[in-house]
Amino acid sequence: MLISIKPSILLIVLLILGAVSAGCSTFRHSPQSDELPILSQDELIRPYVKLGRIQVTREVYGTDYAIAADITAWGLSAVRQEAVKLGADAVMLPEVTGRSTTSGIFPVTEYRATGFAIKFK
Repeated sequence: MLISIKPSILLIVLLILGAVSAGCSTFRHSPQSDELPILSQDELIRPYVKLGRIQVTREVYGTDYAIAADITAWGLSAVRQEAVKLGADAVMLPEVTGRSTTSGIFPVTEYRATGFAIKFK
């Protein structure tokens, strides 16, 4: 049983899906009052000093249902917590990644969050 779809309907559906996914990628997490701001390079208009590069790693053996849903939120929160310990005013250029491998028969996932802690002059 083969379903035929008109090309114009398929094009409309693809355009809608593209618009929805592009809209989601521009979402920015607005920090709460007690969180350090996350800044990109072009948002830095004041002079600053880099306090250091922060890297937080978490290895999960098996399945981690508690964190897999929102890994970006976990990474940004972990980098912010470490920046607070350094006395930073903000975090710039954050990056959150994940990598899956296997150790024997067990799946292993490594989550890594990095960023730079900065202090304004």
